[in-house]
Amino acid sequence: MKKFAIIDAGNRELWDAFVTSHPEANFLQSWDFYDFHASRGNQITRRIAVDADGDIIAAYAGVVETAKRGKHLAIAGGPILDWSNKKLVDAVFDDIKLEGKRLKCVFVRLRPQLELSEKSLKLMRDYNFIKAPMYLSVEYAGILDLEKSEEEILANASQGFRRKLRKAAKNDIVLETTQDPSIIEDYYALELKHAERQGYVPFTKSFLEKQFKAFFKNNEAIMYIARKDGEILAMNFMIFYGNEASYHYGVSSDLGTKYSAAPLLHMEAMKEARTRGIKRYNLWGIVGKDETTHRFYGVSEFKRSFGCEELKYTPAHDYILNPVKYQLTKFVETVRKKHRHV
Repeated sequence: MKKFAIIDAGNRELWDAFVTSHPEANFLQSWDFYDFHASRGNQITRRIAVDADGDIIAAYAGVVETAKRGKHLAIAGGPILDWSNKKLVDAVFDDIKLEGKRLKCVFVRLRPQLELSEKSLKLMRDYNFIKAPMYLSVEYAGILDLEKSEEEILANASQGFRRKLRKAAKNDIVLETTQDPSIIEDYYALELKHAERQGYVPFTKSFLEKQFKAFFKNNEAIMYIARKDGEILAMNFMIFYGNEASYHYGVSSDLGTKYSAAPLLHMEAMKEARTRGIKRYNLWGIVGKDETTHRFYGVSEFKRSFGCEELKYTPAHDYILNPVKYQLTKFVETVRKKHRHV
């Protein structure tokens, strides 16, 4: 293999061209996602391995997450590389650890874009990463294959899902899309009511605005809206990047549930994904069928009603840089995970 060097990335077009050339990758390693993190005042790192010709052969991006108990470097969905190239993997993992030290982190938390297997877990152990006490991004997702037709997807969906679609079609629901960032005003207002009803902590309006702006500028974000008689019933924040359409966030009203608005939004987003040549629709987080006390159990059953395939990523692993401070982090996160039922 040719010699290579690992350096800071400085070109969005080259970065995204490399990341999206890997079918397993999604927006978690997109350039714009880290523009979003930077817009919130967080330190970020974008690193690439380049060969002697200057071509990118590996990439990873991370954000420094701060907390009173210590900060850590979070790398979700990366690195992106040829995992069969051990020399390259060795160098990238060494660089990740050095970046964690340079950024004065207590630990590095990595959730690679690898399906869960004994081989992937051994890989983490071989590089001295240990299982993290808390997740990093989604580790268990519901996936729809968009190379299947809409008819094939509906045939695999549950009877309940098909019934909801038929019901929604009779309810005179109007579907809209927009890339205007001002729509976040409406989304946030609906989110507050949804969060109160479902018992979760909502995102701030600033968080949502900055994220939508980061993605819409390169035509990667679309807001889907369902209305009846002018009233908003449901909204889906979708991200289209590379090979994947991601159901990033979604909220609905009581009336939205009554009129079965949400399934219509998903079917509409799948149409857009197909026009872009996207082959995978990621419904994101689900939990096990037996985890009935988990706070995401209800929404997981809704996602399963689509007939999705279940994909388990290799879970988050930590590389410890400061053992003393890490023990405090581990204790706090273990307690928090248990308290939040996640």
